[in-house]
Amino acid sequence: MSPESTGQNEHYLTVMRRGFRTWRGDRPFWAGLFTMAGGLPIAYFPYANLHLGNVTLAMSTTAGAGSLIIGVLLVTLGLTMWFHSIVRVFAGVAAILLALISIPVANIGGFVIGFLLALLGGALSVSWAPGEPVAEEADDEEQVPVTVGAPVAAQDVPDDGPTQTFPQQAVDFDKQVQADGGRHRAG
Repeated sequence: MSPESTGQNEHYLTVMRRGFRTWRGDRPFWAGLFTMAGGLPIAYFPYANLHLGNVTLAMSTTAGAGSLIIGVLLVTLGLTMWFHSIVRVFAGVAAILLALISIPVANIGGFVIGFLLALLGGALSVSWAPGEPVAEEADDEEQVPVTVGAPVAAQDVPDDGPTQTFPQQAVDFDKQVQADGGRHRAG
C-alpha cells in the first residue's frame, strides 16, 4: 500500500459523511428539510400552551384538526421529496398549496414561520433538477470542432493533408448603419 492510498484506513465517520453527501446530492435534500421544518410549527402551535408566570395562554383554535392535518401532510411531502425524488414537482406544488392554505387555517401559517419554510421548501422542490452525469472521455474517432479563422493544428487532423486555414469573412457594419439611417427596420 502506498502512503497516498485511501482505502482501508479511513475513519468510519469519514465514510459515513461521504455516503451522506452522495445521498444528499441525488435528491432535493434542502427542499425536503425546509418543507418538514415548515410543517412542524403549523402542526404544533394550535396545540401549544404558553406559560407566563402563573398565567397560561392556550393558542388552540377551532381549526386545530385542520392545522394538524396540514402539518402532517407537509412533513409527509418533505419525506416524499427525500425518498421519491421523481415526484418532486408534485410534492413541491402540493407543499406550496398547503402553505398557502395554512394562512387562514393554522394561526396565520404557524405564525408565518411555518408558512415561509413550507413555501421555500416547495419552491426549492419544484426548481430542483437532477445533475447531469459526468461524460466519459471522448473516443479517438470523434470529430474535433474547428473555429473559423483559426489554423487547424497538425495533431488534430489525420495525416492525409496539410494544415488548413479558413479565412474570416469581413463585415463592414458602419456602411449598414449609414444605409439604414442609423435605425433598425422597425423604427
